[in-house]
Amino acid sequence: MYGKSLTRAVLLFLGIQLTAFWPIAAVEIYTSRVLEAVNGTDVRLKCTFSSFAPVGDALTVTWNFRPRDGGSEQFVFYYHGEPFKPMSGRFKDRVVWDGNPERYDVSIILWKLQFDDNGTYTCQVKNPPDVDGLIGEIRLSVVQTAHFSEIYFLALAIGSACALMVIIVIVVVLFQHFRKKRWADRAHKVVEIKSKEEEKLNEGKKVSVYFEESD
Repeated sequence: MYGKSLTRAVLLFLGIQLTAFWPIAAVEIYTSRVLEAVNGTDVRLKCTFSSFAPVGDALTVTWNFRPRDGGSEQFVFYYHGEPFKPMSGRFKDRVVWDGNPERYDVSIILWKLQFDDNGTYTCQVKNPPDVDGLIGEIRLSVVQTAHFSEIYFLALAIGSACALMVIIVIVVVLFQHFRKKRWADRAHKVVEIKSKEEEKLNEGKKVSVYFEESD
């Protein structure tokens, strides 16, 4: 009796130890969490994941939407071997698959943003036997225009690029100008040297003629 109790205790202890070291089968989701986009534009809702199990045909991806002003959860997109677009509702003909499961990417693109698209988008991935784990969330804010900081940095980048191009053009023009001037100066010196040589030659001829006439 005592031996059986001891055996059970040992087996229970070993089971606890194995459970502690055995990896938990759970999918981990990674998103941008917070995203801002301009009304009327397209936006990519990025969602990636990691899993202990290799990606196979059993992988499923579910995208849903919760409006910011409340209301029931709405279906956005589903993937199981191939993408399944919504056949009705607010997201019909406005969402496309942009993921690559082999690279653990299950992102989608939402077209023609509207102000009522404000809310939370959830990304759930199941990769059997990894079927548990937290659901990824993206809080999307649709705005009229980009924030001043974004416009400022964009204008600064464009301005810097334009200034750099102007500087390059000026440098090239000045280089060509000085190069032409240098060649012109050389040509002018060559002409002067030839003129002086011709003058000396003519003077020598005149002297020779003078002595010939004197004789």
